[in-house]
Amino acid sequence: MDIKREITDLRDELIELRRDFHQHPELGFEEYRTGKIVGDYLEKLGIEVQRNVAKTGVVGLLKGKSPGKTIALRTDMDALPLEEETGLSFSSQNPGIMHGCGHDGHLAMMLVAAKVLSSKKDQIEGNIKFIFQPNEEDAGAEIMINEGILENPKVDAALGIHLWSPIESGKIGIISGPLMASSYYFKLTVNGKGGHGGAPHTAISPILAGIDMIKALQEMALNEIDALTPTIVTFGKINAGTSPIIIPEKVEIEGSIRCLHPNTKVIQERMREIVEGLSKVHRTTFSLEFKCGNELLNNDEKMTALVKEVGEKHIGKENIITSDISVMLGEDFSEFSERVPSTFIFLGVANKEKGTDYPHHHPKFNIDEDVLEIGVEIHVRSALKYLNC
Repeated sequence: MDIKREITDLRDELIELRRDFHQHPELGFEEYRTGKIVGDYLEKLGIEVQRNVAKTGVVGLLKGKSPGKTIALRTDMDALPLEEETGLSFSSQNPGIMHGCGHDGHLAMMLVAAKVLSSKKDQIEGNIKFIFQPNEEDAGAEIMINEGILENPKVDAALGIHLWSPIESGKIGIISGPLMASSYYFKLTVNGKGGHGGAPHTAISPILAGIDMIKALQEMALNEIDALTPTIVTFGKINAGTSPIIIPEKVEIEGSIRCLHPNTKVIQERMREIVEGLSKVHRTTFSLEFKCGNELLNNDEKMTALVKEVGEKHIGKENIITSDISVMLGEDFSEFSERVPSTFIFLGVANKEKGTDYPHHHPKFNIDEDVLEIGVEIHVRSALKYLNC
């Protein structure tokens, strides 16, 4: 049977799965119900299943008729700590938790892709790993990888798909090179000397030092870095003091650095130099800590070309977008792209008439379910093409 027809015949199941996941969202590392459904579904297809990877993750292994390469298809499972306001008949039943980023659709697409591919087991040379990852919103990929999911058999390539509301429904965004930015979170603590607000000469204000540091770091991002290498330094949290007449002992400043290039470490070193210099000027001490949110998601040229060819042939050249889609948002599929040739693509869901054009992480975020079949087809055809089926 034709692949497109097979997928169309599974449309009702595809939508039912998506709506069930949407109605029962679970936060990162708490995807117990989701993981059980995924594991049970894969086992019924005759796929080898490894459960409880990185606590709640699931990995399915489909072995073909003969040895060969191994491709990984990866999806995410977690929802957001967000109160849903969509008014859908299948809205979240879990207060304060919502699938507001499309992961419910990702899950459904992957499961149905696994069903279609498992029916072609005897045609496949090599293996397909179906990776259902927990806690994408806070770096669950690295934990799964550290537990060995890219081995036994060794993964040779990987593909990920993200439903994407900045792009029109049915269009596919695909480019090689940097697609999504690295993100590092920093915490700067400036220590001064407390004192009375009426006698500032007896104290050392960490607030004044912190203000100068914020300004200098912002100017660095604007004036020292080539505008053609996108870099953002954002400040999101400041905590200091207990009273308007007391100069506090310290100020805590938190923010993030996002880079659409591989030189994040250079930016961090320059930040430390600036803070250290201003700390000496103000006679303060400081600590500056960095935590990785996501590394740069950099699409492999050959894998991207393979998936692009699949998209042009089966979805239509007119539906392929190949420029101006890179974003400063992070995505921990980057952990896969750092280790094996990978590509990550956007599948548009924006349809204003259906109300599916809200931004990700918005309480009214929703997806155009008509595009789910496209995602399944890209998964299926890309895996088969990579394995030369």
